[in-house]
Amino acid sequence: MSHHTTQAPKFGELTDAQCWELLSRNHVGRLGFFNHGSVDIEPVHYVAGDSWLFVRSAEGTKIEAFAHHPYVAFEIDEIDGPFDWRSVVARGTVYMMSETGPRLDRVMFEKALTALRSFMPNALAPDDPTPLRDHLYGIHVDRVTGRTARPRPAMPSGA
Repeated sequence: MSHHTTQAPKFGELTDAQCWELLSRNHVGRLGFFNHGSVDIEPVHYVAGDSWLFVRSAEGTKIEAFAHHPYVAFEIDEIDGPFDWRSVVARGTVYMMSETGPRLDRVMFEKALTALRSFMPNALAPDDPTPLRDHLYGIHVDRVTGRTARPRPAMPSGA
């Protein structure tokens, strides 16, 4: 009869490149922001690219909060098991994107819209599945950190 013992999982840090790979292959994350004296966290769709996370939202709590506290945290996870996961936290500043105004505003709006349409082709089009989400914003990421856990294979006892 063979006995197996489970070894402790291996925890580690992700490199910046690994963090951006994880952010790039996912499109749903949680946005943490300061709102009326407390921290809120809400799920959002996003697209990552070039030190930015592009997001769209409807008018409401987040948009109002950004006017007073534009610094945010953003988090995503990939979870395959209790000790088999990857997690990234990105921190940065929110910039509202506008299709009107100075040239740079229009350029950034187009960049955000193009990025979002790579994930959701009908974004801000007549057949948009979420037409009330008409506020585009970018999170310019200042810092990413990532952690990972990996299971270690069971070792035969006595090995």
